[in-house]
Amino acid sequence: MRALTVRPNAKDSLEVSDLPEPVPEEGQILVGGLAVGVCGTDREIVEGSYGWAPPGRDRLVLGHESLGRVRQAPPRSGFSAGDLVVGVVRRPDPVPCGACARGEFDMCRNGQYTERGIKEIDGYGSQMWCVETDYAVKLDAGLERVGVLLEPASIVAKAWEQVERIGGRSWFEPERMLVTGAGPIGTLAALLGVQRGLEVHVLDRVTEGPKPSLIQALGATYHTEDADKVMQSVVPDVVIEATGAAKVVFEAMSGNARYGIVCLTGVSPKGQKLDVEAGSINRGIVLENDAVVGSVNANLRHYQQAAALAKADLPWLERLITRRVPLDRAGEAFTAQDDDLKVVLTLDPAGDPA
Repeated sequence: MRALTVRPNAKDSLEVSDLPEPVPEEGQILVGGLAVGVCGTDREIVEGSYGWAPPGRDRLVLGHESLGRVRQAPPRSGFSAGDLVVGVVRRPDPVPCGACARGEFDMCRNGQYTERGIKEIDGYGSQMWCVETDYAVKLDAGLERVGVLLEPASIVAKAWEQVERIGGRSWFEPERMLVTGAGPIGTLAALLGVQRGLEVHVLDRVTEGPKPSLIQALGATYHTEDADKVMQSVVPDVVIEATGAAKVVFEAMSGNARYGIVCLTGVSPKGQKLDVEAGSINRGIVLENDAVVGSVNANLRHYQQAAALAKADLPWLERLITRRVPLDRAGEAFTAQDDDLKVVLTLDPAGDPA
């Protein structure tokens, strides 16, 4: 079979390799790969700045945003040949820490977790792969064209869970939400906000391409002004920050409503320096009972919550996928184009790359 592999921490090592077909172990599902999404983490690994190969090897099969079709499943597993499935990315650490022992491996305390396609376990970027039944999520059959969005949707589902848990400290009925960044995470965050009945606003610098129309099609408001001006006009109860831009992060903390919650999902690059009036930010957070929380990764519960994508408008979800690239041209998926939103690699030779 063919697989997308890379040598972590080695730039320009991406290649499509021939590998032996996997043999499922006890309790595993054998899956025919359909597609994998490409995200910023994948690009960092390809650029040689991130990632870990499996122990004893120098190459890693890339791909953590998965979609496949079951070929073989254990009896009484709840899965059958033909089912659409997505594999969970993270696995708990072997110690395990208290969080991992309770299934909250997205909150691992000691950092010894592993991740498919990222850290010490091969990913899903191959024409066949295996996954444990406990780390597989069955999808509605109607999601075949868009099911690869489940992993980023799970990140957003977790972020919303964090917001709602923190809001539950007291009476919490948010009305207005601001999303900063209209990439895949931000756009899916806006979708979940609309589904919750909030007045949703999205801030992004892009004025052309698919982003503005996608947000407007949700019934949300798209902004391109400076973040501080948008914060002043919207005064959001909830902010989902999805840019990682340091200036935007701090502006998001300083203009929300009382008892506001800012959830940070974007990862800032190191070395960004700002002159920040920290006293006013601290004063506002304390005196208004605000909260700022970071959120990354997802556990099985969040994947199951994200499977509610089936309730969304499927043509709208399809518009999030702006390019489909066949595996034999994988390099093209890592070369940015102006209108890119979500780029997907198709793994099935019979699949439609269009």
